[in-house]
Amino acid sequence: MSILDHDNVRDSLSEAWRRSEPGTPNAHEEGGFIVRTGTGDLFVIGWPKGAQREILVPPHPNGTRGNMPIIATFHTHPNIGPGFQQEPSLTDIRAVRDDPDLSHADYEGEFVISQNLVYLIRRSGQVDVVGVTAAVLGIL
Repeated sequence: MSILDHDNVRDSLSEAWRRSEPGTPNAHEEGGFIVRTGTGDLFVIGWPKGAQREILVPPHPNGTRGNMPIIATFHTHPNIGPGFQQEPSLTDIRAVRDDPDLSHADYEGEFVISQNLVYLIRRSGQVDVVGVTAAVLGIL
């Protein structure tokens, strides 16, 4: 089962996309950690609200948050139109690839949610298209 097959994770990412106010003058990045509990359940721990073109990742020593392993991260790219990059930036890729705390075997990468597509930055720095945002997040 994929991370995004978990209803609560998909719903949390969809809500983060809505909260980021995509395509408006108030657009800002939202993000979070997707963690695994001791019982194997997944849930999202949100990050503080970001700015128009950036978000700060809270500390996550040894790839954990609240003593739970981080299995993925995500952030939104809600700015659309000329001058705004929808796909992961080189900074996004480097942040995932070069973060020693996220180099553990259970970490699958960072989802970047944009207007049209959801991307996954893998630990290696490779970027894959996961699918169309509306379909991936179940947004009608």
